[in-house]
Amino acid sequence: MSKKEKFEELLKRLQEISEQLESEDLGLDKAVKLYEEGIKLSKLCHQKLEAAELKINELKSDVTAK
Repeated sequence: MSKKEKFEELLKRLQEISEQLESEDLGLDKAVKLYEEGIKLSKLCHQKLEAAELKINELKSDVTAK
């Protein structure tokens, strides 16, 4: 996964992983791989949300400074 992927795409994949972990009878190795991928996706989503929040705060500051 790259940081250039859209937030919605990352979130969709994270949802798929969550559903797989909850519903399928996975072997330990597969479950650990999916969990690891999910953690990475979660971090990427969090970074994107933080960047969006920072941008919004910057825009709000620009508007109130004028």
